[in-house]
Amino acid sequence: MDKVEKIVTMLENGQHKQAKAEYNEVLKNGTADEKYLLGEKLVQLGFLEEAKALIEDLLELYPDEGELLVMLAEILVDIGKDEEAVLILEKIPEYDPSFGQALLLLADLYQVQGLYEVCEQKLEKAKEILPDEVIVDFALGELYYEQGEVLKAMQAYESVLKKTDELAGVNINARIAELLSTSGAFEDALPYFEKALDAKLEINCLFGYAFTALQAGFSRQAIEKFLELKELDPDYNTLYLPLAKAYEQEAEFEKSFEVIKEAIHHDELNKALYLYGGKLALKLGKEEEATQFLQTALELDPDYLEAALALNWVWLGLEKYQNVIELCNRDAFKEEAEPRFFWDAARAYQELENYPEALNQYERAYTFFKEDEAFLSDYGYFLIEEGKTDRAAEIFKQLVTNNPTNEEYLDLLERLTDRSF
Repeated sequence: MDKVEKIVTMLENGQHKQAKAEYNEVLKNGTADEKYLLGEKLVQLGFLEEAKALIEDLLELYPDEGELLVMLAEILVDIGKDEEAVLILEKIPEYDPSFGQALLLLADLYQVQGLYEVCEQKLEKAKEILPDEVIVDFALGELYYEQGEVLKAMQAYESVLKKTDELAGVNINARIAELLSTSGAFEDALPYFEKALDAKLEINCLFGYAFTALQAGFSRQAIEKFLELKELDPDYNTLYLPLAKAYEQEAEFEKSFEVIKEAIHHDELNKALYLYGGKLALKLGKEEEATQFLQTALELDPDYLEAALALNWVWLGLEKYQNVIELCNRDAFKEEAEPRFFWDAARAYQELENYPEALNQYERAYTFFKEDEAFLSDYGYFLIEEGKTDRAAEIFKQLVTNNPTNEEYLDLLERLTDRSF
């Protein structure tokens, strides 16, 4: 057994003290080949500082050896000394056989730092030197993907696909599918998802396929894929909400509601599930369940504006006007100054016959909803009931302007302006 194999065996067997003694002997008296081979092995085993010492020792003998410089730079990157690695790589001249590899490593370092233009320059130079090297095309694809340059990324990835469909542990078809999906080309992404899944069934890719199908409007296809994913991993919590939405798109509201309840069983603290469940319960005419869901959402997040607005809608329908007022008057929502609360409060105060406060809330809401026909109608009829005919006439003029064919508005406006109302 040679020295390098002996040290590796000792390390694998946990004989670190003995291995250290043998390592020191190689570092002091070993041949260049022994030092190089041991350095490679130690990198693989994660003993980076020891490998670094060996390579630095070799560089004292061969200071311009590009392969050694690249190896040292890789070690420095692994131990978090990126700036030192850059300085070493920049020393390698173009004529060195390792120059292309140095460019790739430099590009990766500059990309991590967000220096995309410099990274691109390094990769373009690498492409000139290594025109047939697939890893260069892959690196360009990854750079353009990160920058959101869809067409350039596609060209680079398609070049990779001509030679392989997997590189550096990345399924290239899956990567293209993700690229197209995130750029909004949902339908175009689906064939790439299919190819990726044909090569290897991977649950994140399957979720991406299902979610993209949903966004493309293929809700039935999305349901099939989400159910396949659910069968593989029922604890994949993020599948449930889009599955519920897919069922809703198919007008299968009961199934959608059941999925949300199942989702909550898996993820009890997810406020978005309770909000969606509350809205579904309303569609199904289950007002009490809707109330429970929305109240739970607000318990999880007392500042949850969307849940509060939905709950107000339910309470107004159930004639729980005092509940509406109390919710509108919460400090969190007062600070938010959500104008819809003014309208909701106005309706609630009106029903409770607190007309001065109702008028105050309608006036506050008017600034935000003066183009909203439903609001203007509520406000206008309230003003008529309060005998404020001049202001009511102004409101119905707006309604007639916005909807000139509405006979009811026309008739009321005529009566209001006729002063015989």
